[in-house]
Amino acid sequence: MTSNRKLLTGGALAVLAVLFVAVILISNTLFRGAQLDLTSNHLYTLSQGTKNILAGIDEPIHLYLFYSDKGSRDLPQLRTYAQRVREMLEEMAGRAHGKIKLDVIDPLPFSEDEDRATGYGLQAVPAGQNGDKLFLGLVGTNSTDGKSVIPFLQPNKEAFLEYDVAKLIHDLTETKKPAVGLLSSLPMGQGFDQQTRSLRDPWAVDQQLTQQFDVHQLNAASLKSIDKDINVLVVVQPKNLSDNAVYAIDQFVMRGGHLLVFVDPEAEADTSGADPNNPQAAMMADKSSDLPKLFKAWGVEYDPHKIVLDRAHALQISIAQGAPPVRDAAILGFNKTDLNADDVTTANLDSINISSAGYFALAKGSKNKLVPLIQTSTDAMTVPSERVKFLPDPSQLLNGYQPSHESYVIAGRLEGKFTTAFPERKDAGHLAAAKDSGEIILVADTDMLTDRLWVQIQPFFGQKLMNAFANNGDFFINAVDNLAGSSDLISIRGRATSQRPFTRVEDMKRAAEENFRGKEQELQQQLNDTERKLTELQSGKSKGSELILSPEQQSELQGFMQKKVEIRKQLRQVRLSLDERIDALGARLKLINIGLMPLLITLAALAFAFLKRRRRRA
Repeated sequence: MTSNRKLLTGGALAVLAVLFVAVILISNTLFRGAQLDLTSNHLYTLSQGTKNILAGIDEPIHLYLFYSDKGSRDLPQLRTYAQRVREMLEEMAGRAHGKIKLDVIDPLPFSEDEDRATGYGLQAVPAGQNGDKLFLGLVGTNSTDGKSVIPFLQPNKEAFLEYDVAKLIHDLTETKKPAVGLLSSLPMGQGFDQQTRSLRDPWAVDQQLTQQFDVHQLNAASLKSIDKDINVLVVVQPKNLSDNAVYAIDQFVMRGGHLLVFVDPEAEADTSGADPNNPQAAMMADKSSDLPKLFKAWGVEYDPHKIVLDRAHALQISIAQGAPPVRDAAILGFNKTDLNADDVTTANLDSINISSAGYFALAKGSKNKLVPLIQTSTDAMTVPSERVKFLPDPSQLLNGYQPSHESYVIAGRLEGKFTTAFPERKDAGHLAAAKDSGEIILVADTDMLTDRLWVQIQPFFGQKLMNAFANNGDFFINAVDNLAGSSDLISIRGRATSQRPFTRVEDMKRAAEENFRGKEQELQQQLNDTERKLTELQSGKSKGSELILSPEQQSELQGFMQKKVEIRKQLRQVRLSLDERIDALGARLKLINIGLMPLLITLAALAFAFLKRRRRRA
C-alpha cells in the first residue's frame, strides 16, 4: 500500500512536470511577441507611427548598437539608459518581421570594434579620471550601401529616442534626398543685387537647405500646381499671390503635403519695393505678408499689421556708433525655457532671435489645434507695425508700455483635418478636404532667417566660415527635416522618460529646506541685532575700556548664545524629522510591495479556489 502510494505520488509529480513544460512551450508559441505595458506613460509601447514605418520596410536593414558595456560598469545611470535603448531596438526588430537585424557590439579599447565605431563616425565620450572613453551610438545600413548614424545616444534626449531611431530607419528606406519646394519673395539665394550692382551671397539658411535637400525654386507668377514629388513646401513672405498660386498651396495641403510658412508684418529684408533712385519709396513700401484666404480656412487668426513687443525678452542693440546700447522690445531673444521642449524642432535648441514679428491664434470655433513652438512671455503686448517701422529710437517703445498679461505664439504647429479655401473651384482632381489629419508649421517672422540675427560669416583663405550665435538656422532645418518625413514619422511625439523621480520625497525635502532657510534667516537676524546692540553699548564706553564687556553686554551676548543653541537644535530637529518621514514612507512602500501585494494575490487565489470548490459541490 505504501509503495503504491509513493508510486502514485511520483507519477503525479512527473505528470505535473510534463504539464508545466508543455504549458511553457505552448505559451511561448501562442504568446510570442505579446506584451503588457503597465507603465504609467506606456514607455515600452511603440507609437502607431513607428509601427507603420516598421511595417513598410521593403529591404533588410542592419542596425549596429556600439555600447561600451564593460567600460560603463561603474556608471549605473548610463547602463540603465543603455538597457532602455537596447530594449527599444529589440522591440523594433521584433516588429519588423525579420527586416531588421540588430547587433550589439562592445568596442573594447584598442580593438577592431573600436576602430570600426570610429570609422562610422561615432563619438566616444570621456568617462572617469583614467581617460577611458565610452561609446553609445547607433549605425544603420541598408542593402544599397546607405548609411545613417546617431553618433551618441544622449540620455538627456530620451524623450526623443523613439523618434530618432524611427527617423534613422525611415532615412534608410529612402533612396534619394527629400524634395523641397521653395516659394519666396525674399532674396534668399545667390543673385544680382540692384542696389550694390554686384552679386550677392546666398543666406546661410539657403546654403544649409540646398546641402541637405533637393530644392526646387518655384515661381509665384506662373505657379498653378505643385509637383507631387515635392515632400515639403516652404513659403517665405507670400505677397500678392495670384488665386492660382494660393489654390496650388491649398491643394498641396489637401492631398497631404507638408507645409512650412513664414509670414511677417514687417519683413526688414523685403526689397520688393526698393528703388536705388528713390530711397523714400523703399522706406514707405509695404513689407508685410499674409495668406488671408488660407488662414481663414484653417481657423487661424493673424494680423499682418500688428507687431509683438516683449519687454522680458528685449535684446540690446546699438543705434549709433559710440552710443550706449538700448533695449529694443521688437527684437527679441528666446532661450531654452521659452521653446517647446516636447517638439523635435525646438527641443534641443538653446536660443532663437526674431525681429518685428507677428503672432498667431486660433479663430473662435476652430476645430484645429495650435501647438506653440516659440511664444512670448506674459509681459508682452502688440502695437501697429507703423509704430515700429518709423521709430528712430527703439527705446521709445517702452514709453507707456502696457502688457496684456498673455503669451503670443510666434511660431506654432497647426494640427487638424484641413478643408479647402476654394469650395467653389471645380478643377480636375479638386479636393474639398484632406483625407487624413495634417500638420502645418507657421512662423510669424521672416527676419529670423536673415544672417544678421543668428550667424556671423567671415572670409578665411577663400572660404567663408559660419559662426552661429543663435539657433535660428537649426530651427529652420529641423522644421523642414521633420516635415520631410512621412506622416507616420511626423506623428511620433516626444515621450516621457524612464526616470521616475520620487515627487513626494522631493516635495518633503523642498518643504524642509524652506523651513530650514527660515530658521537660518531668523538666526542671522538675531545675530545682526545682537551685534548692533553690542556696538551701541560699546560706543558709550570711555576710552581704554573698550575690550572689557559690561554687564549689559555680557547679558546680551549670553542671551544670544542661548538662543543660538535653541535655533540650531530646531534646525537639527527639522533635518531629523525629514529623515524620519522619508524612512517611514520607505517602510510603507516596502510593506506594500513585499507584504501586502503577495497577501492580496494569496487571498485572491484562495477565494478563487473556494468558489471553484463550492461550484463542484453544487
